Amino acid sequence: MSRLPPAIRGGRRHPDHADRRGETSLTPRRGSGGRHRRSSRPASGLAIGRLQKIDSGAGFVIPEEGEEDVFVRARDIGTAVHGDRVAVRIERRARRGPRGRIVEVLERGRSRLVGVFRRQRGHGWLDVTEPRLDLRVFIPERDRGQAADGDLAVVEVTDWGDEGPGPAGRVARVLGRPGEPGVDVLAIQVGYGLSDAFPAEVEGAAGALRARGVGPAEFEGREDCRGDRVFTIDPVDARDHDDALSIERLDGGGARIGVHIADVSHYVREGDALDAGAWERGTSVYLVDRVIPMLPHGLSSDLCSLVPGEDRLTLAAFLEVDAGGSVTRTRFARAVIRSAHRLAYEEAQEILDGRYSAAARADPGLPDDLRALLRVARAFRERRRARGSLDFDLPEAHVVLDDEGAPIDVRRRARLASHMLVEDLMIATNEAVARWAIEEGVPVPYRIHEEPNEEKLETLRLLADEFGLSFPGRKPRTRDFQRLLDAAQGRVEETVISLQVLRSLAKARYSASNEGHFGLASSAYLHFTSPIRRYPDLLVHRQLSRWLADPGSARRLRRETLEATARHASAREENAVRAERDSIDLKKVEFMERHLGDHFAGTISGIARFGLFVRLEAYDIEGVVHVSNLPGDYYVPDATKRQLRGRRTRKTYRLGDAAEVRVARVDREARRIDFDLV
Repeated sequence: MSRLPPAIRGGRRHPDHADRRGETSLTPRRGSGGRHRRSSRPASGLAIGRLQKIDSGAGFVIPEEGEEDVFVRARDIGTAVHGDRVAVRIERRARRGPRGRIVEVLERGRSRLVGVFRRQRGHGWLDVTEPRLDLRVFIPERDRGQAADGDLAVVEVTDWGDEGPGPAGRVARVLGRPGEPGVDVLAIQVGYGLSDAFPAEVEGAAGALRARGVGPAEFEGREDCRGDRVFTIDPVDARDHDDALSIERLDGGGARIGVHIADVSHYVREGDALDAGAWERGTSVYLVDRVIPMLPHGLSSDLCSLVPGEDRLTLAAFLEVDAGGSVTRTRFARAVIRSAHRLAYEEAQEILDGRYSAAARADPGLPDDLRALLRVARAFRERRRARGSLDFDLPEAHVVLDDEGAPIDVRRRARLASHMLVEDLMIATNEAVARWAIEEGVPVPYRIHEEPNEEKLETLRLLADEFGLSFPGRKPRTRDFQRLLDAAQGRVEETVISLQVLRSLAKARYSASNEGHFGLASSAYLHFTSPIRRYPDLLVHRQLSRWLADPGSARRLRRETLEATARHASAREENAVRAERDSIDLKKVEFMERHLGDHFAGTISGIARFGLFVRLEAYDIEGVVHVSNLPGDYYVPDATKRQLRGRRTRKTYRLGDAAEVRVARVDREARRIDFDLV
């Protein structure tokens, strides 16, 4: 009988998205971010779900049962805050979806808040730093502990103000002074409930496994691949290496690709302390200056990491492809490898470009293997594109920090052929494992991506029309989005179109049911390739290992367990994505402080009632031009919010327009950059 996850066993639900390998990021940055479906619930009914606040102060309740998201005006939210589990009464149904009022907070999303402590007239207040919460928490003098005015502090909420004027609490921890090295990111970490410390029981279990190491007794029943040329390709600063590649040429121009994934399930057994801890965390979190791993370092960066020259246990997927790049056969095996090389993406790219590194000079067969893998990966990509898979090429920001944690540069990450090589092979492997699960009837958590909702599609259609581009009027397919992206390529409005396509899509999430992956135009997809840092991957590994030993045992996983894990993993991913984004945005704001008064070229990337969003060309940084600072007129958004128009002059500011701006103000606490138009 399968173990129920801690959230089910203990009777407690947990309050709490980006794939780094094997999936294009599909997370919209603004808006409801929810899923919209037809609902049979009556207009006067109740829905239970999580509250997501938006910039205006209003919010959406994302129902647990898959109904349409319910819009709630700011005045109808009551004492609920972002992340709370609430009951919302649906009062009417508008063209854009149901509208409602929150009638009860069923469960608070968090019990601790982080902010700046202020003293006023003998009492204290915490100004919460997370903008979506928009809270001030009253702190009685007796409960302020050692906090001084201006400290960053953690406050435990003792009263949410359901029966009174507002929330109250007590200081549980003083983090330090704003501006001290590391304190700002620590505040985000603590605010999102992320701990870099593991319970003693978990650390002890990991230490015991690490001390035991990898021995011959564990090789029994495994395929010995230690004689193959196997190597990893990762970021230069990576500490956890959970996937490795190999290739063997076959007669007729084909090849057998070996995708070796660290066999974390061999060490993290169902129901043990390591498993409970990993389930609770759900994912590793990559903040701008630190990594908070899902598993203790003894496993994540040592025993399970596929480091060179060491015997390591893996689950392997062998994909046989013909000369045209079609997969003709897939085989899975428990294996043991000894990685020959640890390549950074940049080093792998140099080898592909013919500039041989020390590793390539020492191993003449390595360049040939890399080039052969690249040919197969490109064939996989072309086949995905032919079926309509989306391929975004948006810039990704990399914040460069000095030794004190201060930002000294914001660079755009180059997207190299070596990056795409790994991405393409990981996507193909994830799809192969999903096909296996369906064919064998093995329950697993799928990675699903639903069709976009009509409201967001209409905005995209209007924007495409504005730029003279075509987009279908009815139920577009994935390839229609890609055609739009291709048509905008090289044009001034390319980034704006790409961002709007991104915002029009739903969020990918985990599910016990296979509903396909819209963005990848895939009929079945899951996550298998990163079990060191994602719990759903670990669960898929556990199921594949069971099937290899006894197919019947793998089919007995309880659906209740699977559904609970899918919900929890999706929530933890969302929490991690928000924390990661906030940490990067914080450093971007800090970086722009040194550019106060400087002028930059940019593009209008968003329109709101309060002004314009402008994205800079020099950096992947976005700021706001408030409508009150637009010159010479009173500006209002048009019906579709694609432009601001002056009432008197009729001057318009549109998405995609070039804009030169001056950095006017920077607010670290609000994580906001204000521009003035030049």
